Amino acid sequence: MDMLKVYQYALQREYEGKRFFEENAGRLSHAAAVGAFKNLAKEEQKHIDFIQNQIEQIKQGIPPSLALGKDLENEGFFSQRAATEALDSTVLESMVPDLPVLRMAYLIERDFAEFYEKAADRAEGEAKEALKMLANWERSHESLFRQYHDKAFEEYAGMPWGG
Repeated sequence: MDMLKVYQYALQREYEGKRFFEENAGRLSHAAAVGAFKNLAKEEQKHIDFIQNQIEQIKQGIPPSLALGKDLENEGFFSQRAATEALDSTVLESMVPDLPVLRMAYLIERDFAEFYEKAADRAEGEAKEALKMLANWERSHESLFRQYHDKAFEEYAGMPWGG
């Protein structure tokens, strides 16, 4: 497997994800979801930086290292904290208009995780571990947005006709 091509493809996808979260943060009505989108855009930049470093190492003939990725392993903290703080609180404003955007965020993160998992299945050594780490980060983001979506849908389902 050509790891350079895998990382180059992943880099483009991460840029797309970051752009999606930045652009849609301004469209959401729920303050907690806006904050999550803004923070996730920052996390995606960390993924971009990590992948760019992997690409540079490959281009220089240096085996990619997980060293930089170890600094990012606490990324799940954001997702866990955001879920706890936002989803356990009372919903003060309707998230109904946010449902399609939240669903898209969930699907994007799921797609990223599946891509990294499939690539990890074909990789070896440090590359395999790096791809698994990226998959785990994306799964935590997927979980967060699934929870946001489900909470918003629950609110919507409980509304009388006409909102």
